[in-house]
Amino acid sequence: MPTLTIDNRKIEVADGTTLLDAARQAGVHVPSLCYLKDVQAVGSCRVCIVEVEGAKTLVASCVTPAGEGMKVHTNTPKVREARRTVVDLILSDHEGDCQTCDRSGDCELQSVARDLGIREIAWSGAKSKRMTDASTPALVRDTAKCILCRRCVTVCGQTQGVAAIFPQRRGFQSVIGPAFASNLSDVVCVQCGQCAAVCPVGAISEHDQIAEVWAALDDPKKTVVVQTAPAIRAALGECFGYPPGTLVTGKMVTALRNLGFDRVFDTNFTADLTIMEEGTELLTRLKKALVDKAPVALPMFTSCSPGWIRYAEHFYPDILPNISTCKSPQQMFGAVAKTYFAEKIGKRPEDIFVVSVMPCTAKKYESQRPEMNSSGVRDVDVVLTTRELGRMIQMAGIDFRNLPDEKM
Repeated sequence: MPTLTIDNRKIEVADGTTLLDAARQAGVHVPSLCYLKDVQAVGSCRVCIVEVEGAKTLVASCVTPAGEGMKVHTNTPKVREARRTVVDLILSDHEGDCQTCDRSGDCELQSVARDLGIREIAWSGAKSKRMTDASTPALVRDTAKCILCRRCVTVCGQTQGVAAIFPQRRGFQSVIGPAFASNLSDVVCVQCGQCAAVCPVGAISEHDQIAEVWAALDDPKKTVVVQTAPAIRAALGECFGYPPGTLVTGKMVTALRNLGFDRVFDTNFTADLTIMEEGTELLTRLKKALVDKAPVALPMFTSCSPGWIRYAEHFYPDILPNISTCKSPQQMFGAVAKTYFAEKIGKRPEDIFVVSVMPCTAKKYESQRPEMNSSGVRDVDVVLTTRELGRMIQMAGIDFRNLPDEKM
C-alpha cells in the first residue's frame, strides 16, 4: 500500500495502482484519451502526462505505477504546456467537422481541448488521407476523425475476441482499420458496435437512419409503429442530463407519440413470445433425443443476439445447428406487426413501417439479413440506437425533461 503525494495531497493506494487512478482517487482530474479503465492502458495519446519529482521526463500517468514516497504534480507550467502541445498536434490532423459531427457536445477530444483552453489550432498543413467506410448496415468509419487512441482495437480484440481492426503503417501514414484497407463488410466484423461505444470522437459511429424514419413519419400512407427494447428506458435519460440508469419510461412514451408514431409497443411482449417458442423448440429437441433416440444438436443456444450469431458464423460454424431457429424478439415483433397487427387494423403489410429502438448496433445488421422477411416484406424497416432517438427528440424541439409520463 504505497503512500504518495499528488498536488500536496497524501494518499495511500493499493499496489499496482497507476498514477492516473491514484490522482482520480485523490479527487484530482487528469485528462486522458486513450485510457480505458480495466481494459486498456497503453500511454499512446500522452494527454495524461504528469511531473514526478526526480524523473528525467514527464511520464504518462496511465501506465506509471504509483510508488512509495512519490511526489506528483499534475498542474505545473511544464505539464500544462506539454498537454496543450500534444492536443494541438492531435487537432492538427483531426478533420473534426465539429459543426456537423454527431459527437459534437459529446466528444472527449473536444472536451479536453476546451478544458486546456485551446481556442485555435497552432499548426496547419497536410492531413492524413480521409476514407469513409459505410459498407455495413450498422457502422460507419471516418478515418479523418481517428486520433489513433487504439481503444476500438483493444475492445474489438481483447473484449469481443474478434480483432477485425488494428493499427497499420507508421508515422503520418498510420491508420486504424481492417487489413489491407478493406471495408468492415469484407472482414469478420460482427457489427456489435463496441468500437463505437468506446471511440472518444466520431471516427466510428452507428449508421444513422434518422432521415428514413422522418420520411416514414411524414408519409400519410404509412402506419408507423415503434418498439423499444427494455434497456432504452434506462439509457435514454442520459441524452437529456439524467444520471445513468434513470428510468424514463413514461417520458419516452410521450416523446415517441409527440414525434408522430402511430403506435408505441414494448419489445417485452415478443420477448415473452421468444421464450415460449424457444422453450417449445428445446422440448421438441429433448423429446427427439431422449424418446425417439434421434440425433439432435444439444445443448441449444438462444438466437436473440445477432452479434453472437454472426460471431458463431465466423468463428464457430460447427455449433450453428445448436442455435435456436427462432427469431429474436425484435424480429418476431416485426413479423407480428406486419401480419396479425396489419390484419387487425385493416392494413397491408407493406403499409406498416416498423421502427425498433435498440441498444445494440448489430440489430441494424440483423434487420437486413435476407431471411428476415417471412411476412412477405422486411420484418423491421429501420433500427435506431438510443443516441439516434435522443437526437430525433432534440431535432423535434421536444422538452424531454418536462414531458408528462404516459403509458404504452
